[in-house]
Amino acid sequence: MSDQQLLRGTMILTASIFISKMLGLIYIFPFTSIVGHQGLALYTYGYTPYTVLLSLATLGVPLAVSKFVSKYNALGDYHTGQRLLKSGLIIMSITGFIAFLALFFSAEMIANRVLDPDSLEGNSVGDAVFTIRMVSVALLVVPVMAIIRGFFQGNQSMGPTAVSQVIEQIIRIAFILVVTYVIMYTLDGELGTAVGFATFGAFAGALGGLAVLLWYWRRRYAGMQKMLEESTVDHKIPLTKMYRELFRYAIPLSFVGLAIPLYQTIDLWTFNPAMRDAGFVQPIAETYYASFTQSTHKLILIPVSIATAMSLTILPTITSAYTNGDTDRLQRTITQTYQIILFLTIPAAAGLMVLSEPAYAALFGLGEVSIGGEMLRTYAPVAVFFAVFAVTASLLQGINQQKFAVIALVAGLLFKVLFNSLFIQWFGPQGGVFATLGGYMLSVTVNVWAIGKYAQFDYSIIFRRLRQIVMYTVIMAAVVLYIAFGLERFFPMDNRWNAGIILGLSIGTGIIIYLNLTVRSGLAGRVLGHRFAVLKK
Repeated sequence: MSDQQLLRGTMILTASIFISKMLGLIYIFPFTSIVGHQGLALYTYGYTPYTVLLSLATLGVPLAVSKFVSKYNALGDYHTGQRLLKSGLIIMSITGFIAFLALFFSAEMIANRVLDPDSLEGNSVGDAVFTIRMVSVALLVVPVMAIIRGFFQGNQSMGPTAVSQVIEQIIRIAFILVVTYVIMYTLDGELGTAVGFATFGAFAGALGGLAVLLWYWRRRYAGMQKMLEESTVDHKIPLTKMYRELFRYAIPLSFVGLAIPLYQTIDLWTFNPAMRDAGFVQPIAETYYASFTQSTHKLILIPVSIATAMSLTILPTITSAYTNGDTDRLQRTITQTYQIILFLTIPAAAGLMVLSEPAYAALFGLGEVSIGGEMLRTYAPVAVFFAVFAVTASLLQGINQQKFAVIALVAGLLFKVLFNSLFIQWFGPQGGVFATLGGYMLSVTVNVWAIGKYAQFDYSIIFRRLRQIVMYTVIMAAVVLYIAFGLERFFPMDNRWNAGIILGLSIGTGIIIYLNLTVRSGLAGRVLGHRFAVLKK
């Protein structure tokens, strides 16, 4: 495959990931309008353990398969890749089935932990059990689909993965919104029934994605058979040796990728019980939980996903620079990565802080704006640490020091486990945010130290840039806060339209101010000039 075709495939895959993430963000607004925060909390009770068990069932194998197949194809050995796929399908089917059984039969235990069985308000234990068991069925399909995607990517064919991801997400979201609306408003059904069937959308979407992959397989079957015939060598690697190589670098990657789900799992087990101990009744505790783990969480991931996507495009350079001993290029690339992340996420997080109530009201309605705005204001700064942790973990992978990313994550998770309930009892619902912030700060500290030590990276430039970014962000935030306060005199925030007007005008003002300050000072040119040449002028 030519470099141009490979670049095109990578761009298609990146675009599909971005589209899927945006769809995953947008649907939460109408879904919350249909089921409310109580339904959103119930939905999270099922999806959080599902996400963790899905990651454990696959253990990063799809990515590892992609690298493994690509490696042996380059050696002219197409037999090894196909042997890996055939055995992998069996293994993924088994692990998926085990994960399904584990989640299905632990549903009652999880439900009794997160909810008070004696409470007559809020979600019932029975509804939570039903929701968890409905989403567990998807574990029978998704691991199989994941390894097929890895095989196609290993053959430098990104289209099947890209198309199947988008189709899977579209079917899942359409199923969720249509089914919940019909059950709630057409059939006048119960909330627990609607949310339970909504989580079943994961299975419906997975079937759609798998159908797309099988269609591509049928179209490409003749070509793959021809590749086998043209294979110049067959290493005949034993399966035990093959999987030993796969898991050696797959497990650290999958563990780091589990960071946010693992943090949310700790909240699943401890947030509601700690809130009850702090004197909150179950419906209020569930509203705070839904706001923390779903609605505000989705909002703070917007700047994280954009910043990470922009920085990850230069991360492949890290590996080649480190491997070839090109110290200057390594230092420049790490510097650029840090600068992009901080340049984008710090002002975005500050904007979410000062516009927390208009943002929450415009996107999720006025019903729980006091709770949602309060949580968003506290949670927004964590976005910076989410982004920095993800990127520094990738940087450590590029310099073959991914073990420190794992150590950092374990340290952060231990902090979260030890202090989550305690902080909630001390500070109320914001204590869960503080525990997450503390855990991520600890993890980022470890990663930053490891990069400085093993890449011999000098942080003096980053500290100078950080001071500038913070200074301009404070100026921008102060003006935006004043503008929003003034707009509220003309557009009282008693409906979503007015909240949307305040939010839109304030965001526009903030962008103009921040760009004006950073462009005129030359900061934008130094950070983004390699992407937007006009900023250097």
